[in-house]
Amino acid sequence: MIIERVTEVIAPAIQDPFELVDVEYGKMGSDYVLSVLVDKPGGITVNDTADLTEIISPLLDNIQPDPFPDQYMLEVASPGLERPLKTKEALEKAVGSYINVSLYKAIDKVKVFQGDLVAFDGEVLTMEYLDKTKKKTVDIPYATVAKARLAVKL
Repeated sequence: MIIERVTEVIAPAIQDPFELVDVEYGKMGSDYVLSVLVDKPGGITVNDTADLTEIISPLLDNIQPDPFPDQYMLEVASPGLERPLKTKEALEKAVGSYINVSLYKAIDKVKVFQGDLVAFDGEVLTMEYLDKTKKKTVDIPYATVAKARLAVKL
């Protein structure tokens, strides 16, 4: 509820070249933190996060009724190297990238795949991954994806 409301209010204010990647709300230690993950081609600078915080903060203060049950800290940050892929559009842009996908339902007894996203047609992700030393391909129905993110190849 909080995440949906915040996204609805701040998304229109985050304009090109910036892209709203994700909104997260949760407890970190004893504090509640609202994280707004934003990116742009070439990456986010410290000045960008400061400028965006000045845009986002007053918008949050004016949400009625106040959706936050507790005091919270606002964090505007880059999604980093392992950015979440939350939408079909994000997955389409990630074709050709190395990703990590967690599933609701196992495929051949496997619930987490990490490998290259070879294709995504809006319904099925096709990934190439290593099974021990063998290169394999798997087709993953989009409906079974619990979480997807870019991954760092080690």
